[in-house]
Amino acid sequence: MKIKLIYVGKTSKKFLEDGEKEYTKRVKRYVPFETVELPDIKNAKKRSEDEIKNLEAETILKNIKPNDVVILLDEKGKEMTSVKFSKYIQKQFNSGSQGLVFVIGGPYGFSDSVYERANDKLALSKLTFSHQMIRMFFIEQLYRALTILKGEPYHHE
Repeated sequence: MKIKLIYVGKTSKKFLEDGEKEYTKRVKRYVPFETVELPDIKNAKKRSEDEIKNLEAETILKNIKPNDVVILLDEKGKEMTSVKFSKYIQKQFNSGSQGLVFVIGGPYGFSDSVYERANDKLALSKLTFSHQMIRMFFIEQLYRALTILKGEPYHHE
């Protein structure tokens, strides 16, 4: 199974870019993994929130295949421990799906069309983080889940 992370906007902080690169390299030891950075919407200051979400949705949905399982990283999603997330990932592997796509939206969240396409929603925390930080946190949690599944000593309980 191939895992893809789609996100809107660039990471502007070098320390976050370095963290993303490090954990991406680690994840790729276990599964095919790619990230897709979608550009910020041009002239966003002149657009409504709904218009921005709808324009972002167009580019998000273009990067999703019909058979992909789509999971939104959304503040209203299910919360899990790292161990439970590893079991969730294993369940996705066992489902026989070809692609597992996680999506981080822009600052205003997702449009209705993206919610309708999604198979599930996960929240990384009840706390609010910048979208840039969520990228690194998610990739690290994916790496942690994969090491848990392999019985490796990265995660401690």
